[in-house]
Amino acid sequence: MMSKVVLIAGGSGLVGSKMSALFAQAGYEVRCLTRRPAQQHDFAWNPSSGQIDDRALDNVNILVNLAGAGIADKRWTKKRKEEIIESRTESNRTLANALQRSGVKPDCFLSASAIGYYGNTGEVWVTETMPSADKSFMVECCRLWEKSAQEVAAFCGRTCVFRIGIVLAAEGGALAEIARPMKFGVGAWFGGGYAWYSWIHRDDLCRMFIAAAERSQYEGVYNAVAPNPVRNKVFVKAVRKALHSPALLAPAPEFALKLVLGEMSAVVLNSNRISGEKIVKAGFKFEFPELAAALAEVFH
Repeated sequence: MMSKVVLIAGGSGLVGSKMSALFAQAGYEVRCLTRRPAQQHDFAWNPSSGQIDDRALDNVNILVNLAGAGIADKRWTKKRKEEIIESRTESNRTLANALQRSGVKPDCFLSASAIGYYGNTGEVWVTETMPSADKSFMVECCRLWEKSAQEVAAFCGRTCVFRIGIVLAAEGGALAEIARPMKFGVGAWFGGGYAWYSWIHRDDLCRMFIAAAERSQYEGVYNAVAPNPVRNKVFVKAVRKALHSPALLAPAPEFALKLVLGEMSAVVLNSNRISGEKIVKAGFKFEFPELAAALAEVFH
């Protein structure tokens, strides 16, 4: 039997590189869309200009889109906010146009989104059916991101959209930024430290995508978060413990964060107590449902 073909846009990133490896371990032929092809199964594309090597789509069964500019890589100027949104919407538009040209119809389309869709939700347990709490930049970004994903969904058998929380990986992302100063003996929680942080181990996130690729009961929108969110202060202390660090912890005042980061301070100050109940009821089993064990594995 021929192996199924999965095409991952953004397959060389923090999540995509691990997802590619796990799909390959599961017996899939894995292809990657990248601006700089370097390996045999890499295919060139440039979403900003709509260019793509259409050969990447030949006989594709599973289409995954993780592509998008880093949310917190640069200060949110007007130009940077446009880049963040366009990197997501144009990647979906490029895929949709390529599918229309090729006539290929993947069995399923798996799209990334983010829990930023909900805005600053405070103490409320947030499910997939809840509306956004505000009209902030991340809310608008995720709304347009998911709207553009429907353009791709029109050419696929079924679609899953994953609103992803804080991804735990040592190599990058929010966790690496929180851990870095602790290696020099200092660390901080943000504001009062009471904001809820909804997180997921990178391996569980990748396994979630693979489960959705393989099981037809997965369809629609899912919160891609572990079932046990924690407050920011608890999160930071857990990171220090997992690192076996003697770092001195202190609060980073909210006003200072807003002064330094501007609108981007929402990334660390927003409170999101996100429910993972729907994905669990769909049959997914987390390997790392608790933060301490997840961090211990990340920093092992």
